[in-house]
Formats: sequence, structure tokens, C-alpha cells
Amino acid sequence: MFITYMVIIMRKRRFFAGALALTLALSFAACNNDSGSGNSTSSTASTASTDASGSADQSQASGGEASKAQLEKTDFNLGYLNSTAHLLGFVAKEEGYFEEEGLNVTLTQFSSAAELSSGLESGKLDVAFIGSVPILTFQSQGHDLTIFGGAMTNGHGYVIKSQYTEGLSDWDVSILKGRNVASVKNSVQDAELQILLKNANIEIGENDPEKVNIVYFDSQKDAYAALQNDSIDAASVYSPYASLAKGQGYEIVYRCSEEEALKNQPCCRQVAATSALQANPNSYNAFERALIKAYKFSQENQEGTIKDIKKYIDIDEDYIKTEVYGGYGTSVPDPDKKGTVDLKDKIVELGYTEDYDIEKVYNTEVYKNALDSLIAENADDAVYKTLKEHFDQYE
Repeated sequence: MFITYMVIIMRKRRFFAGALALTLALSFAACNNDSGSGNSTSSTASTASTDASGSADQSQASGGEASKAQLEKTDFNLGYLNSTAHLLGFVAKEEGYFEEEGLNVTLTQFSSAAELSSGLESGKLDVAFIGSVPILTFQSQGHDLTIFGGAMTNGHGYVIKSQYTEGLSDWDVSILKGRNVASVKNSVQDAELQILLKNANIEIGENDPEKVNIVYFDSQKDAYAALQNDSIDAASVYSPYASLAKGQGYEIVYRCSEEEALKNQPCCRQVAATSALQANPNSYNAFERALIKAYKFSQENQEGTIKDIKKYIDIDEDYIKTEVYGGYGTSVPDPDKKGTVDLKDKIVELGYTEDYDIEKVYNTEVYKNALDSLIAENADDAVYKTLKEHFDQYE
């Protein structure tokens, strides 16, 4: 769905490989519902004037007029997970776009979607980047949290020990039959695997050479680390774990971007407490404007974007480049409502959650108004135009 303004997905099995120790002290937990304890670190917050007014009044921004409005609040707390997928927040912070919009934003790293959800509901967070499957599940359970933007599309898959691919030039999800596969329950990765297995008529089960045994772990970090055990043959991954795994000598079973059934799968979403969105429309408009500016920067300045990401995800820059610009995933602020609703229907069918009325907790006006106001200020900007075309088609 994003091919109108992003790189064409590259279909390949081999990509950058490099040595990197598994002892790398990263608490990766992206796009899944890890259940680990909180381990938060806060970046240095920049100071912004409390009377700055970089946002557009929503009632007028939708008409293309970017009139300035007083922000309801200027101190914003953004919760993120340790993944290159959340680069929009990193770039907006490091390039000063939050400050331009009158916001003083503090970025805090969490280890799970459940922690991020709790942070929003307690008022400790104003915005969180949460995986699509966890947030859809939380909404279905009655959590009053609203999706109002996007953070990443695709970027996950599975890896397998290289001994199982020896002598093979190509393979698909069927290579997992008879294998013990580490994954995380209530995650995009797990849902996607189940979709592919169902499409291939492969059952899930133990001790059967024709079935796939999924072994669930509390976190993606634990699932990946389990590959060191003889009992685990394959594991789920997300950005940037696929590149790290390849560098360690594992093989990619599949990337979701390479599977027709999973292409353009919405992953992490921008989420806020419904009441907060209603109480602070101008502040959230300003926040969204900053993320849209960050997306524009990411499309026009690869080197600067990679350096911004590395300040938050401290891995080799070549790995970052592969994950962000290799065609395997894209970080886009568009709420992509159509894709997310389609995903909701799929996980309901899988039995992940009960069906519910998503219309009450899906807000596309924040993004629309923010984008309209930026286009009004930059009528000839090609990046903003492509974002508008996509939004109009998939809202």
C-alpha cells in the first residue's frame, strides 16, 4: 500500500552479514506484547517555550489553513520500544521538529506493549508506539486507547539455524515443519506466522514432523536468545533482529515484506488515551506535524536519519541502513486505517481476540489535519503530496 511513495520491496534471501555477539546488551522489544518488567531509560529532553504555537487549529487545518493555536499542553512524554522501527520519534527529537511545534518531548524506552499501555492509562505517557496486534487486543478488552497514527509497516519475520538450510537454494514457511519455533504470544510476528501456516495447510502441534511446534516466550529478547539452545530451531524477529541474526550466521525463513499475504502489514501504531486526545487536540496536532516532518527528513536524508537512530539503537550503522532502507520495512506516520482494520479481522478469525467496534477508537483526523496544514504551508512539497495521496486512498 505504500509503494506510491516508498522503495519497492526487494525480494532476496541474502543481505548484509557481519559479526555481532549475542551478548549485545540491547533490550529489544518491538511490535510485540512482551511481559518483562519495566526497564526505562529517558533521553535528554529539549526545552521549548510553553507559549510556542507551532500547531494548526484542527478546525481550520482540515481546510488547509495552518493558523496558529495555543497548545493545551507542551510537555509530552513519548514511550517507545527498542527498535529502529520507531525512528520517527528519534528523528523528530534530534532534528528539533518537536521543538519547532512548541513541544518539549521526553522519549522513554519501555520493554513491552503492556507497559506502554499502562503508561498511557495512568497518564505517565501522552503517546506510545505500540504493536498493532497488542493494541488491537487491548482495545477489544475494553482499554480506552485510540490509534491515531502509524509508526512502521512490515519489518518482521522468522530466522532458522543454518544447518536446516544446507544444500537448499530456496525455501518457504514449510521448512519449519517438525521444528521448535520460538515466538511471543500476542505479537505481530506470531499472528503473521499463524496466517502463513494456515494458508499453507500446515498445522501447529508438538512431536510431529508435519506440524510446527510454537514455543512461547515472555519477550522477543528471550525468544531470540533461545536459539542458543539445542531445543529451539527457529525464532521470530523484528527490526533490527533480522539483520543481527543474519550477521550471526542464521538464515532468514521469510520476511513479511516478501510474503504476498503479509505485504504492507501495519505494525507499530501511534496510540494515546482517548480522553487525552479529546482534551488536547492542538497539542496532538503539533505532535503529528513533527512526526510528518521527521518522515520527510527520513526520505531525503539517509545519513542523518541513520545517525539519529543510532543515538537510541546503538548497533552498527550498516544494520540500521539495511533495516530502514533495505526495503524490508518502512516507518510512516499514516494511520493506515484500512490495513489495520483488515489485520483486526484476521486476528479475530485466528482467535486472538473478540471482534469489537474499532470506529470508536480509531482517529484519523489528527493525521489528516496535521498533513493538510503542512501542505498548506508547503504546497509543492512532493513528500507531503504522496502522503496525501496514500491517505486519501487508504483512510
